[in-house]
Amino acid sequence: MIPPWSALHWVTMALVYRALCTAAQYSSDQCSWRGSGLSHELHRRDVEQVYLRCSQGSLEWLYPTGAIIVNLRPNTERSSANMGGLHVCIKPQHHSQGSHLYLEHTGDLRLLMAEGEQPQRKIRCFSLTDGALFVEAVHQADISRRITAFQYELVSSRGPGAHLYPHLHPGFVTCEPCSDEEVLLAVCVSDFAGSGVFQGEPSITGEHSQAQLTLNRLFHQKNRLFVGGGARVRRWTGSVNVPTKCGVPRGGDEYLLTGSVHFGDAWLGCAPRYKDFLRLYVRARRAGTNPCHIDAD
Repeated sequence: MIPPWSALHWVTMALVYRALCTAAQYSSDQCSWRGSGLSHELHRRDVEQVYLRCSQGSLEWLYPTGAIIVNLRPNTERSSANMGGLHVCIKPQHHSQGSHLYLEHTGDLRLLMAEGEQPQRKIRCFSLTDGALFVEAVHQADISRRITAFQYELVSSRGPGAHLYPHLHPGFVTCEPCSDEEVLLAVCVSDFAGSGVFQGEPSITGEHSQAQLTLNRLFHQKNRLFVGGGARVRRWTGSVNVPTKCGVPRGGDEYLLTGSVHFGDAWLGCAPRYKDFLRLYVRARRAGTNPCHIDAD
């Protein structure tokens, strides 16, 4: 028979061990979080709070049990004051399973993505003002092979060309051209900006098309989206996504090409004909109203 003090000793040691395991199983920084639901196994109704403060990052939840609430916020006060124009976009990994994703607002839950949809890697976006992301584990007898994993991005719905990113407002994509002010700003703040032509027929995948581009000028780019042809060949090639309903320009005209990068893919933003942009830019430069300087000649 185990003496009472010995039983108490083992209970204490078990609690200490569980605390150490919990600390070891969970890790996070300002951008990403990785954890394990094993610390919830004895308390399946536990809800863990996770706080992330970056414009992009990832979450990986091994052996999900219980639930976690993911609080996503921008990392600057300036961005925080403009949360009404910020959206969170979620892209699950192909192996993600074991949880349903909800939006939680004042105790109400709205389904964002069911477990079965996640391996399709469909992107879902929601406004920061809609609530927090509530990740609820699906009850399973065997959780050994379950991992909920996704990437996230904070995306502004008010930037130049943002209306062409179809996941922000599904079913409400507008193909209206950018205003003069938006075009001038797009050259400065977009993830890529250059001039060039559309090549060949675009490949259509669902609600968006992928068009091939050849650039004659490259003002700036992010993540080496466009590959150069060498020191003597001042040309760059790459591809860009465009909503299918908006179509791709034909006729071989040269366009100003600006846009954004989401989950590693380029999306077209403001794209007027280059000769029209040149007239606009020269006029703004003479008036001193151009937001930034580029070598447009």
